[in-house]
Amino acid sequence: MSEKGDLRYFDYAATTPADPRVIEAMFGCLGLEGDFGNPASSSHGAGQRARRLVEQARKDVAALIGADAGDIVWTSGATESNNLALKGYADRATEKRHLITSQLEHKAILDTMTCLEARGMPVTRLAPNAQGEITAEAVAAALRPDTGLVSLMLVNNEVGTLTDIAAIARVVHAAGALLHVDAAQALGKTAIDVKAMGMDLLSMSAHKVYGPKGIGALYVSPEAFERIAPQMHGGGHERGLRSGTLATHQIVGMGVACEIARNEMQEDSERIARLGERLLEQVLAVPGVTLNAAHAKRIAHTLSLTFDLPGFFPFLLTGDLAISSTSACNSAAGSPSHVLTAIGLGEEAASRTVRLSLGRFTTQEDVDFAADCMLRAVAPCTPVAAAL
Repeated sequence: MSEKGDLRYFDYAATTPADPRVIEAMFGCLGLEGDFGNPASSSHGAGQRARRLVEQARKDVAALIGADAGDIVWTSGATESNNLALKGYADRATEKRHLITSQLEHKAILDTMTCLEARGMPVTRLAPNAQGEITAEAVAAALRPDTGLVSLMLVNNEVGTLTDIAAIARVVHAAGALLHVDAAQALGKTAIDVKAMGMDLLSMSAHKVYGPKGIGALYVSPEAFERIAPQMHGGGHERGLRSGTLATHQIVGMGVACEIARNEMQEDSERIARLGERLLEQVLAVPGVTLNAAHAKRIAHTLSLTFDLPGFFPFLLTGDLAISSTSACNSAAGSPSHVLTAIGLGEEAASRTVRLSLGRFTTQEDVDFAADCMLRAVAPCTPVAAAL
């Protein structure tokens, strides 16, 4: 097993290292000499300075997604944002109680939907098409007169597919329902405009965009605000939707991370796309290696590769590469990826699948090293088809 300094990191979809500029800004909110005050303490300068920093960060997050700053609600991360959106809607819903999601969603959505289903709310889970996509046509076919909310991710966390949210929003709104979008994997990787794309609720997490863990946000449109009930009580913070003392240093970190993403996202994405193409060119030359969801619209950052080769297992790579075989949630559960099985892979194929996710600090040297590791790992293996 390599030491940390030698382990090449290809698990940016699980979490990202904080950008040094984010770390510097966060340190300025800690300690007696920093802006450590409680943002709710408006009677003195320490609290007022902290409040100004919090509100600037709110503007920076809003600017990245085309929102108004007042529509950003701070949370502890995308998981809490998802729970606030879904359970908050359920607590206020009286008639339109049918919910729609997909089989490809993150566990933070699927488990919350299961919880709401146990409360008596009917849930429809859409299957993807042959390309691994959830389409507007599939959503339209599932809509019912009592459908109140549709929840879908913008970018899939395992295979990197992009959902046509704008097209879906049109059919959802025509039915009088709300659209919630899990953007944990999309923030800072692809352009988001909540107004132009028709999103009513949008979940975000800082640690996926080179910010700190433990902080996130939920965009709540004016149309959705009155239809969401708070899930945490105790002071009425965040326009009454999420009580609790605001973590100034984490919020500032998320704000800086979003500001950097807004300024550098296009350049980052173009560079990462070139690196991903370089990696795929080397690895896909091996018979029996395939890119999952290859024909769908995808972001360049996430590559899901299935090695249809007996004798190959992802653990053969983990001594040199920080990679995963599924999402962090499924890894912890030790179960086959529900995303991979939903797009048509069997359990055995899913067990031979690796997810490599590239990011801001990935280099060409890293990519070539990863390709060499994979080529060496598959060298002794024979494609399944040739062995039969």
